[in-house]
Amino acid sequence: MSDTALTVVVLTEDALTTADVTHITSLHPDTEVTYRVLVPADTEHNVVSSVLDHLGMLELREAWSELVGREPSPEAATRSAGEQVVESVEALRATGATATGEVTQDDPLPALSAAVAAGGDEVVVVTYPHAVEDTFHTDWASRAREELHVPVLHLYAGTSELG
Repeated sequence: MSDTALTVVVLTEDALTTADVTHITSLHPDTEVTYRVLVPADTEHNVVSSVLDHLGMLELREAWSELVGREPSPEAATRSAGEQVVESVEALRATGATATGEVTQDDPLPALSAAVAAGGDEVVVVTYPHAVEDTFHTDWASRAREELHVPVLHLYAGTSELG
């Protein structure tokens, strides 16, 4: 183990998968790392953006579901995010890592900024591909790079692909 400990802030839009945890924990194999997981409560779901994302990925059924579906209530969104935090923290701890987590507001950048200001050394953003946001660099990772001035890695959930 190295003498230097790091704090990695993980911002994810869903519970981390086994593949996500493997990729994240392999970034610093010889360093003591504390992970702080942030999951936003998706209370202001952007239907238009979601439909375009699904259409861009040729996911017609999912696009239709977005159009006819309903936004979750704030309580349901917060409850779902809380479950995703617990699942993600447990997955990281199962590897022997130290991890904590919390639910953030729909826009996670203020909480991400606070976490970095409180000692976060780098950020890992884990999302599904979002055609509109990724193309126009309005995604969380791009915004974090511009605002936080710490290393930011963007992984696509469940894969080894970089965003």
